[in-house]
Amino acid sequence: MLSETAIRKSRWKHMKRDKYLYLLLLPGVLLIFLFKYVPMYGIVIAFKDYNILLGVLESPWVGLKQFERLFRTPDFATIFANTFIISFYKLIFGFPAPIILALLLNELKNGLFKRFTQSVLYLPHFLSWVIFTGIIVAFLNPVDGMVNYILSTLGMRPINFMIIPDYFRTLLVSTHIYKEMGWGTIIYLAAMSGVNPDLYEAARVDGANRLKQMWHVTLPSIRSVILILMILDLGNILDAGFMQVFLLYNPLVYEVADIIDTYVYRVGIQSANYSLATAAGVFKSVIALVLIYSANKIVQKSGNNGLW
Repeated sequence: MLSETAIRKSRWKHMKRDKYLYLLLLPGVLLIFLFKYVPMYGIVIAFKDYNILLGVLESPWVGLKQFERLFRTPDFATIFANTFIISFYKLIFGFPAPIILALLLNELKNGLFKRFTQSVLYLPHFLSWVIFTGIIVAFLNPVDGMVNYILSTLGMRPINFMIIPDYFRTLLVSTHIYKEMGWGTIIYLAAMSGVNPDLYEAARVDGANRLKQMWHVTLPSIRSVILILMILDLGNILDAGFMQVFLLYNPLVYEVADIIDTYVYRVGIQSANYSLATAAGVFKSVIALVLIYSANKIVQKSGNNGLW
């Protein structure tokens, strides 16, 4: 068994050998440090009565007062419920979508058609939510939108989906899935490409059809990838998608669409209540941390590899 000194020497030897690869990694590490870790210093204003004229250091400490104000806010229960429900729907319906899509794409034999299909499915991911929202609004326009034109052709009355609370959450979830599921298939297709072909051959010998091969060979072979992505998605359970909601919602659907992120924007940016907005962001981050840690422990207890 190697000693600790030998392990350190071996590690240093490998780092010296791969120094140019580490050099390529350096810009990414610096960007993450500058834009992800350095701004975390600002979290302290959640425990202060922040005054922009006094600055972060000189503003008085108030302890957990901002969190108490947050939880006593009359609309906070509704905002928290909206955030959780929208994110939960996106997880339940959105998480399986790229897996199913990847399984279907993996079965295509025509290489040209497969690449064309993949490109078409990936395209929405590269559109910003600003552009994608414009497309959604154009399609759902109650006067000349394609969806309402089809409804009128079928003898139905036009529906203004954007202002009816009963339709709005469905609109958020369905458009999110459509935009992102194509991109999510990349990881699963990459994992499927590493499945041993001998396993499929053995399954065919045993009489398994294509559906059974997917269920008994493909899915078990990519289980570790699915579990890791599920853990990461659970960590984002309170991230309902600020940009999407902000661009699509309006005061008529606040009761079902107002989420923590939009609340933080209104309170922190528009009302300049930075301490309360930061407290809301910290609350969301703590919930995400607990969920990631718990999900990772559950996965490890079940005998699978987690994130760490």
